[in-house]
Amino acid sequence: MISTDDLKFDEKGLIPAIVQDADTGRVLTLAYMNRESLGISLERKLTCFWSRSRQELWLKGETSGNYQHIVSITADCDRDALLVRVHPDGPACHLGTESCFENPLVNGEEAFSLDGLYELLLDRKEQLPEGSYTSYLFQKGIDKILKKVGEECTEVIVAGKGGERAETVYEIADLAYHVMVLMVEMGIRPEEVRRELQSRHVIDHKVKQEKMA
Repeated sequence: MISTDDLKFDEKGLIPAIVQDADTGRVLTLAYMNRESLGISLERKLTCFWSRSRQELWLKGETSGNYQHIVSITADCDRDALLVRVHPDGPACHLGTESCFENPLVNGEEAFSLDGLYELLLDRKEQLPEGSYTSYLFQKGIDKILKKVGEECTEVIVAGKGGERAETVYEIADLAYHVMVLMVEMGIRPEEVRRELQSRHVIDHKVKQEKMA
């Protein structure tokens, strides 16, 4: 644990703050803090920055309502930059997008994420395009989805028992897809699962400490 006195502000009294969604891990924005705005952020548990263009304090969400509720603030190894993990109330960017980082410089395949897959499946459930296997599952309902999850679990076990690594990867991907379909069907968001896993990690860590004592 360090104090604000240990931080290295630049010649203008500023320190860069990378803001990250605590649930999804997505980088939302890069802003700057001075000692006063950092103090406000720590006190109110809401991100407050120093606007370099307006030369004034800027409480994120004060006008838009898109507050960022601070989960943690961590300094980097050189103590001259901050990582601020938050629960956002809305878009981080003034253009109305979730993140300020929406303009790729390098062309290539779009990065895959479970959150992206979830949103795609959610769209399939709402639109139900014809000829889509996902649409078929949602139209059949919970019993069919659960049946497929069970079948895919068995396929993973068979592949793993057979020692077929590539086949096991393939079957795990099938299982993950059908579990995500189940999540969409039941309205379970990925961040709910992440929070559950995080709570188990904390409990597991405490149990290990108790056993080692």
